[in-house]
Amino acid sequence: MNNKWALVGACILLLPACSNMGKVFSKKQSATAVLAPTKGNSASGTVNFTQKGEVVLVEAKINGLKANGTHGFHVHEKGNCSAGDASSAGAHFNPAASQHGGPSGNARHGGDLGNLKADANGYAQASLEIRGITLGTEANSIIGRAVIVHAGVDDLKSQPAGNSGARVACGLISKNPDKFF
Repeated sequence: MNNKWALVGACILLLPACSNMGKVFSKKQSATAVLAPTKGNSASGTVNFTQKGEVVLVEAKINGLKANGTHGFHVHEKGNCSAGDASSAGAHFNPAASQHGGPSGNARHGGDLGNLKADANGYAQASLEIRGITLGTEANSIIGRAVIVHAGVDDLKSQPAGNSGARVACGLISKNPDKFF
């Protein structure tokens, strides 16, 4: 009987410590898009998204691009890559109804991520901090939308989408299970 009360006492003493665990560990929202090539293309890769306060860290690793090419890189409004040319993903994600621009410009779509520069082997890697999008449930959330890599350069000014050409890869942005960091 004494062991039972000792256990109850220990649990009572530990409750305050357990209630502070949320201050020590916080959930970080993250998402991933696995890119697959569109019909007739070979581009594929992964794009990871991590919410860090008011910015989303975007980390991309893409293979199968044109050697030494520059490729437009965007979040599109629909999470649908079913069409052979990825036209099912719709237009650029644009929750604020802004003009097209570059990732650091004041006038830009939420989905304007700029360009990826491929090396001599057709591999591109990028790390960007993007404002104006989230991984939550807000109207500017990119969860459930698509990432598109284009065949050509986004000129960062032509309306409505930067004139970056055909879509060579598409992937659905899916939220990762919550992680504790």
